Amino acid sequence: MMSSADILECIEIETGTNPTRAVIWLHGLGADGNDFAPLVPELKLNDMPAIRFVFPHAPVRPVTINNGMSMRAWYDIFAPDLVRREDAPGLHASQKAVEALIARENQRGILSSNIVLAGFSQGCAMTLQTGLRHSQKLAGLIGLSGYLPLANTLAAERHAANQDTPIFLAHGVMDPVVVLPRAEATHQILLDMAYSVNWNTYNMPHSVCLEEIDDIAAFLRKTLA
Repeated sequence: MMSSADILECIEIETGTNPTRAVIWLHGLGADGNDFAPLVPELKLNDMPAIRFVFPHAPVRPVTINNGMSMRAWYDIFAPDLVRREDAPGLHASQKAVEALIARENQRGILSSNIVLAGFSQGCAMTLQTGLRHSQKLAGLIGLSGYLPLANTLAAERHAANQDTPIFLAHGVMDPVVVLPRAEATHQILLDMAYSVNWNTYNMPHSVCLEEIDDIAAFLRKTLA
C-alpha cells in the first residue's frame, strides 16, 4: 500500500455527500488537474448517486519533443508519431501512480466497479494503459483525443477483469496533435481484442466540444447508475 506521500497531488470535486462513485480524470501534456475540473457542472450529474471527481497533477519531467523543456507529463514523448519509440518506464511508473489513486478510492469505500478512469490526450493513453491491465473490474474507461500506448505488449499484459468493461473513445476529425488515423488504429486494435468500444468522432481539433460533453455524461450515467 502506498503512503499518502506517494499519492499524486489532486483536485477533488464531489457532486454530493458521501460519494459512492468516482471518476479519476487524467489531463494532457503540459496541463494539470485544473484543466478538466470546470467540466464537472457541465456534465449535469447531480441527480445521480454522489460522485467524487479526482483530477491528479502529473509529475513534472523533461519532454524530448518539446526541446527537453520540463512540464507536467505522464511520460516522455520522443517523436510526433507517438508510437515508433515509446517511454515504457515512464508509462509503467504513471500506471502505478494511477493504480494508487484507484486503491485510495477503494480505501475510502468506493468499489473498483464504481470507478471510471478518464483522460485526454496523454491522459487517454494512461487510461488505456492502466485500465486494460488493472486486476479489478472498473465501471468504464473514457479516452478522449488520445491513443493506445505500448500496444505490442497489451495482449500479454491485459487483465481479464476488464475485458468487458465499456470503453468510450472520442476524437476530433481535425486533430493535428494525435491524428485521426492514430486513434482509428487504437479503435481497431481494441475491437480485434474483443473489447466493447463506443467510438465517437467530432468536428473539432485537439480539444473538447459540447456534443462530446453530452455524450460523456450519457456514458457516465450508464456506467455509474
